[in-house]
Amino acid sequence: MTSIYNHKQLQLQVAPNQPAQQSAVGLSGSHGRLNDSFDVIRQEFDAILQDTSILRSAKDEADAGLAAQVNELNIVRQALYQLENQHREIRQQYEEEIRSLRSELTNARQQQQTQQQQPQPPPSAGPPPPASYPDNYYSRGREVSDRDRDRDRDRDRDRERAERERSERDRDRERDQREAKRIKTERLKERPDHFSPNLSHPQPGSSKLAPGPAQGLPPFTPPGHGPTSASDLPNPPSGPGSSNALITTAPNGSIPTLFLDEIDPSTLAPDLKKEGSDWFAAFNPKTKRVLDVSLVHTLAHESVVCCVRFSADGKYLATGCNQTAQIYDTKTGAKTCVLVDETADSTNDLYIRSVCFSPDGKLLATGAEDKTIRIWDIAKKRIRNTFQGHTQEIYSLAFSTDGRLIVSGSGDRTTRIWDMTDGSSKTLAITDLPDNVDAGVTSVAISSDGRLVAAGSLDTVVRIWDARTGELLERLRGHRDSVYSVAFTPDARGLVSGSLDKTLKYWDVSRLAGGPGGRSGSPGPSKRDGMNGEKKVGGNSSCTMNFAGHKDYVLSVAVSHDGQWVVSGSKDRGVQFWDAKTAIVQLMLQGHKNSVISIDLSPAGNVLATGSGDWQARIWNYSTNS
Repeated sequence: MTSIYNHKQLQLQVAPNQPAQQSAVGLSGSHGRLNDSFDVIRQEFDAILQDTSILRSAKDEADAGLAAQVNELNIVRQALYQLENQHREIRQQYEEEIRSLRSELTNARQQQQTQQQQPQPPPSAGPPPPASYPDNYYSRGREVSDRDRDRDRDRDRDRERAERERSERDRDRERDQREAKRIKTERLKERPDHFSPNLSHPQPGSSKLAPGPAQGLPPFTPPGHGPTSASDLPNPPSGPGSSNALITTAPNGSIPTLFLDEIDPSTLAPDLKKEGSDWFAAFNPKTKRVLDVSLVHTLAHESVVCCVRFSADGKYLATGCNQTAQIYDTKTGAKTCVLVDETADSTNDLYIRSVCFSPDGKLLATGAEDKTIRIWDIAKKRIRNTFQGHTQEIYSLAFSTDGRLIVSGSGDRTTRIWDMTDGSSKTLAITDLPDNVDAGVTSVAISSDGRLVAAGSLDTVVRIWDARTGELLERLRGHRDSVYSVAFTPDARGLVSGSLDKTLKYWDVSRLAGGPGGRSGSPGPSKRDGMNGEKKVGGNSSCTMNFAGHKDYVLSVAVSHDGQWVVSGSKDRGVQFWDAKTAIVQLMLQGHKNSVISIDLSPAGNVLATGSGDWQARIWNYSTNS
């Protein structure tokens, strides 16, 4: 049977010029290249698999590290909660002890007043029996009643308590004086908080417990720095012709500024206090309340805030701390700029002691522990130029209102006036004291008219120079301890100084200032001391008001843009508003947990800035009610 399909046997067709052996070799070569490709792919796969294994191991390690950090964070958080609880308990205990002591003091005063109002018993015949010990009363017979015996016992006890308190107060005063005399500008460890910010608060990670709010402890008050009484206040010499005469404006001759010693802020009437989440303001009940204050921003820093300063338009606030200066927007509280000198040694502390804006707000001057003044271009965040010449730390800076001059004060006993155009300087040295007397300049100020330069010093004296000629015009004497801050009034006719003697003083310098009643270019005749030939200058400026009420060192002072208020910051952690015309305190503001090292009032409005050893700067708003 024949198939319907014609099958043809398939045969390998070989080109006439290519032998069959060559074709077989080509197929074999193709298989070899394919195997090589598979080997390469297999090797790459093994390498990727190995990398994947390594990455998986790294991921496991990272997960383990993250878990450990989370666990450590939980431990830290738990420890923080415990510290907060301890702090709360200690604070409650502290407040209870304060209330108890206040109650005991009140009872003792009432009892003493009651005893003074009672009639004295008639003297008995014969020698008086001893009244020092209760047992001796029984030998006096029936002549002395039980009431008389109790009264005598209480009187003796009160007398002993008063003598003990007086001796303790004297010891504290002597210790304060010794400590103040030991203040040396070249040794940080012996300076108060204004000069030693690193001692007022422990650094992060430090195991050393320092006084202050660290480690969950309540605010620390050193012995001898508690509430003062009228007897503790300095009494500078006064009288006709004395340049130190004080003219107090209290209606009854008393000092109405110690109201915080007489009342407990927690018991104040609602209209005499204002409280926030972590601050309060106490108003003086002895004067009409005309101010209101509120906290606007709290600005956290990485170290002690040594200085604060507003720009001329009040829109920005500059702060100085360790290694860096910061600039903040005063409305939003946002940090707009951080200035740090990358060439400086970052391994050691370098505290920025003073900051100051140029009048146009384009430049910021900083003074630091390395004796250098840096002028920063704020927009470019870089140093425009530097001024060098001081031989010790720079504690204070001030621009003239026209921006042509900048004044600096240093621990080397000199004030310098720098020309911003060519960098030249004029040195105003303290030459009227022996070299072994510590007279470092702590604070400088330049008057609004640019004519006067004032400097506060560790030798308790405020000096005023002619900014144009460099001539010393006045020495203002009256403080009993180092002067830490000076500020001119807006009209340049007054000067306010703050001192470690816990007081502020207002000096009338109108005879030195320009305008009606002021100087017309000549500082007036000078005299010479017949004993040592020392040139006597001035003598016409006098202290007209004494601001007393702080419980510890006054570290910073400022005058409001309208001249109505004087504001001061102190080591007692408080800020006080004073009436600039009467020296009567209006309110006391408490919010910082450590010394208020620096304050500044905005030139453009009712805004206050404070810098503290608690690593915070704060912006406050105040307003006048009437």
